[in-house]
Amino acid sequence: MRRRLLVVAGVVAGVGALAAGATAAARNAWPAPKIELSSGALVHVHIPRFGGRLAAVRVLTASGEAVPVRVDNGDVWPKRLLGQGERLFVEVLVRRPGWAGWIAGARVSRTLTVTTPSVRVRSRVLHVHDGASVAVGFDGAAQVVAVDGSVRRRGKPTSLLPLGVVAHGTSAAGSVEIAAAPRPWQRLSAPVRVSWFPVGVSRAVVASPAPGKRLAPNERVTLTFSSPIGDAAPRLRPVSAGSWHVVDDHTVSFEPGSVGFPLGGSVRVVLPQSLRSVLPATGRVVRTLSWPVEAGSLLRLQQLLAQLDYLPLRWAPSGGTPPAAAADAQLEAALSPPSGVFTWRHAHVPQELRSLWTPGRMNLVTRAALMRFEDAHGLPADGSPGPAVWRALFADAIAGRLNIEGYSYVLVHETVPESLTVWHNGKVVLRSPGNTGIPQAPTAPGTYPVFEHIPVGTMSGTNPDGTHYHDPGVRWISYFHGGDAIHAFYRASYGTPQSLGCVELPLPAAEQVWPYTPVGTLVTVEQ
Repeated sequence: MRRRLLVVAGVVAGVGALAAGATAAARNAWPAPKIELSSGALVHVHIPRFGGRLAAVRVLTASGEAVPVRVDNGDVWPKRLLGQGERLFVEVLVRRPGWAGWIAGARVSRTLTVTTPSVRVRSRVLHVHDGASVAVGFDGAAQVVAVDGSVRRRGKPTSLLPLGVVAHGTSAAGSVEIAAAPRPWQRLSAPVRVSWFPVGVSRAVVASPAPGKRLAPNERVTLTFSSPIGDAAPRLRPVSAGSWHVVDDHTVSFEPGSVGFPLGGSVRVVLPQSLRSVLPATGRVVRTLSWPVEAGSLLRLQQLLAQLDYLPLRWAPSGGTPPAAAADAQLEAALSPPSGVFTWRHAHVPQELRSLWTPGRMNLVTRAALMRFEDAHGLPADGSPGPAVWRALFADAIAGRLNIEGYSYVLVHETVPESLTVWHNGKVVLRSPGNTGIPQAPTAPGTYPVFEHIPVGTMSGTNPDGTHYHDPGVRWISYFHGGDAIHAFYRASYGTPQSLGCVELPLPAAEQVWPYTPVGTLVTVEQ
C-alpha cells in the first residue's frame, strides 16, 4: 500500500513539473512587446498580434524623477521639454488577453535605457567664397533651430542650415547666434555664435552688434576674428565696469557690469596691433570699433528728479513700490520706465508754472530741474542728460540722497509798478519792486532757467547810444537769459523800466532773493 502511494505521488509531482515547465515555455514563447528607438518620438512600443494591450508607460530620469508622457499609436511623446544627451529609463507594462493569461501570464513588462539625441554646430568660423550661400553645419540632424533668437521648426530634420545669406558686399562677413535641437520635444542647445569671412583674408573681424548700431546699455559686445587671437585682448573706452570673456580661440566678448554702458554716451573698442583687422563691411583695416549707446527714458528722468525732490511734483509708482535701490534695477527702469502718477507737491502753485509742465515730454520745468541737479553735483549745467548725469541720478536714488534746498520760482511783472515775486515750496516768500529794461533794451518776455549764480561780479557792455559801460562790484547776480540777470543795483526809484534788460532790485531785496535763485531756478518775465 505504501509503495503504491509513493508511486502515485511521484507521478503527480512529475505531471506538475511538466505543467510548470510548459507554462514557463509558453510565457517565453508568447509574443512580447518591444521598445524601439523612434525617429520622431522618444520611443515606440511595438505590441505583436495576440501580445495584449498597453497598460502603462513610465519614464524616469537618472535621478528618479518621473517624466509625464502621452502615447499615440505606440509612440511615446514627452509632455515637457527634455535636455539633449539626457539618460532616461523607459518601462512599459502590457496586459495579455484573458484567455492567454493562464498560459503566458496576465502581464508582462519591458524596460529600456535611452539617451536623448543631441546636436551641435560643427564649426564656429566659416570661410565662404564670394557669391556662395552661407550655411551652418551640424554634427547630427536638427529639427528645431533658432537664429539670433528666432525659432524655426523644420518639417524634416537637417544637418545643414542655410541662413538665406549670400556672401557678397556688406554680407561678405557676418555673425549669428545659432541654437538647435534634434526633436521638437527637446530644449535648444546653448546659443553658439557662428561667423563667416571671405576666403583669402588673412585677418578679419566681425562685431556683434555691428559697429555704429545703437547699443543697449546692458548689451554684450562680441568680436570674432577669422584666425586665432592668442593672448591679445582689446581695450574698452571709456573704461566701463564689466569684463572680457574668452568664448573660444577666435572670439572674445565684453559683458557690461550692473550699471551698464554709459546711457546716451558711446563705447569704443581699441584693438591692439596684433588684432588689427579688416572690417569686411568696408574692406579697410580698423583699429577702433565704436557704438552709440541708447539714451535713458525722458519719463524716467522726470521720475527720478521728482523722487529726489528736484521737481515741484511728486511721483508715485502705480504698483506702490518704486524700482529697487540697486544699479541693475535702476538701469532697467531707465530703459523701461515703470508706470506711475505725478502730483504737485503743494496746493498753491502759480498757474504760470503749472502751464509749463508736461509728463513724458521735455519742457522747461524738466530742463531747469536737471540744471539744478547738475549744478548741485558739479556737472556742467547744460540741461542735457548725458552719461555722467545718469550715473549721478542712479547713485542718489540708490543712496536716497534728496535735494534739501526746496523749489523756487520767480515771477517778474513788467506792468508798472514793476515787481518781482519769489514763490518757494508752496508759499510766496518775498515781493519787491524792481526795474526791467527800457524800450531800447527791453527785458525779453518768457520763461528762462538761471544758468549762472554769483554773489558779486562785473557787468560790462554797450549802451543804446553806442557808448560802453563797465560796472564792477555788482552784487547778488543770477543770470537767466543771455546778459539779463536779477541783481542789486542802486537807483533813486524802483518799479519802472530803467535797466538795459536786467531785473534790478534794491540791495536788501536782492540779498534776500539771491539764496532762492540757484542755477536751474525758473524765471518768468510777463507783461
